[in-house]
Amino acid sequence: MKIVVLDSFALNPGDLSWEWLKSLGECEIYERTPADKILERCQGADIILTNKTPLTKETLTKLDCLKYIALLSTGYNIVDWEYAKEIGVPVSNIPAYSTNAVAQLTFSLILEITNAVGLHSESVKNGEWTSCPDFCYWKTPLTELCGKTLGIVGFGQIGQAVADIADAFKMNIVAVSGHETDQSHRKNFKWVDMETLAKTSDIISFHCPLTEKTTGLVNEEFLSKCKDGAIIINTSRGPVVDDKALADALNSGKLRGAGLDVLTVEPPKSDNPLLSAKNCFITPHIAWAGFETRERLMNILEENVKAYLNGKPQNVVNK
Repeated sequence: MKIVVLDSFALNPGDLSWEWLKSLGECEIYERTPADKILERCQGADIILTNKTPLTKETLTKLDCLKYIALLSTGYNIVDWEYAKEIGVPVSNIPAYSTNAVAQLTFSLILEITNAVGLHSESVKNGEWTSCPDFCYWKTPLTELCGKTLGIVGFGQIGQAVADIADAFKMNIVAVSGHETDQSHRKNFKWVDMETLAKTSDIISFHCPLTEKTTGLVNEEFLSKCKDGAIIINTSRGPVVDDKALADALNSGKLRGAGLDVLTVEPPKSDNPLLSAKNCFITPHIAWAGFETRERLMNILEENVKAYLNGKPQNVVNK
């Protein structure tokens, strides 16, 4: 049996082990696979593991030996899973492995904007505190979260984990979701529509899947309805945000700031307007990248592959 990993590096830059996979058969592990090498490397593979390397219908039609695809991610749009189903190839993803990690980064971005830790730490290191006539100073307005309203778009496991943290900060929470569930255990919580969420939220955090409805959701019209001085956080999918519209709202002062872990194109092109926008904090898609989170992903991946080999594939997205 031949197993091919097309893009191993992001998941495992060397601090995790592939020994479990190597024990299952002939194993070829590539750190990255350029587009012109995908078909060549996949030839003869019974099992393919991929993270962001696409497996299109055109490629899949030429892989006569392929029996199973294991994703190294939750999202599965990188694979033509519908065609894979047609040819009898199950595709498994990694669900719910990063819930707490994404919630953690969400609040890291919120707190960076509201408390400006990086700005003030750099200021101290540059000597501004040692030369200050007072015992303290601040270089930008600081904000207490207690009593502020957090709008959450998408209220699945991650959205609810973010709400749990917001509860601890004694924030008010409003949310929009395609599936409204009983949240009666939460104080200061309301289900609302998108317009109400935009108009009433001090901070808006996106945790929705990427669909036709959510693509470009954060556009000029939506941002015009937001409160002046609102903060936008996106740790969901990059295309949820219209890059130019958000950059314009930041540069005009309509928004106080934005915290983004994802962008429309990754890595971003050098002319992406968000790279130079005012008060825009961008991290390179790292919410999932903590060691413990990647270790959990690897463990679920191992379970997925072994479940398939035992004739009981799990976490299949194209049943």
